[in-house]
Amino acid sequence: MSDSLTYLIQARPEALSHYFAFLKDAGKYLDPKTRNLISVITKVHAQTDRGFRQYLRRALREGCTAKEILDALLMAFPALGLARIVWATDIILDMKIPEFQIEALKGEPRWHDVMASSEVRDAEVTRAECDGRGLFVYRNKRNYKVYDSRCPHQSSDIPLSAHHANGTLTCPKHGWSFDIQSGDCIKKGKTPLTRLTSKVLNGRLLVHW
Repeated sequence: MSDSLTYLIQARPEALSHYFAFLKDAGKYLDPKTRNLISVITKVHAQTDRGFRQYLRRALREGCTAKEILDALLMAFPALGLARIVWATDIILDMKIPEFQIEALKGEPRWHDVMASSEVRDAEVTRAECDGRGLFVYRNKRNYKVYDSRCPHQSSDIPLSAHHANGTLTCPKHGWSFDIQSGDCIKKGKTPLTRLTSKVLNGRLLVHW
């Protein structure tokens, strides 16, 4: 949320509350994927860089695939025009989201061999790179949790140095902090880290995307 919008909410809460109530009610019969695809299109139409990045990540979290998002952009061509679609595509490429890589678009989701499960020490965080994707791995005895290393705020890649002894990760770009055990955002924002499905097979940690 922008500083200006935050100010208006604080200055005129009785007026802005009606606006947000309208937005909430207007989409109540839409499933989350459809609602988020529409939100992505509106941000592209307005050419709001920050908003587009935010709603693009939200659409992916709500189950939209990269192919569905690209199709939504192309289907909206009569309203958006080529220039806005190219503008949005430039931002997508800048964000370096793995799901939008050409190799990922051409293939089907699969299991990726990340590392030996023994390489992740109990109650510790390990950062790994696998097939062009950064990952954070947290282990609690035999339970492994794997998160995408990109911050859900603006898709900044979080380095290993962002991990603190108290079990949190803090994105160095805007200070969003996350509880590594749950992936929940505990400071600045509300959006959790993207958790990926994982399993251990024959001593190897496999992650699905």
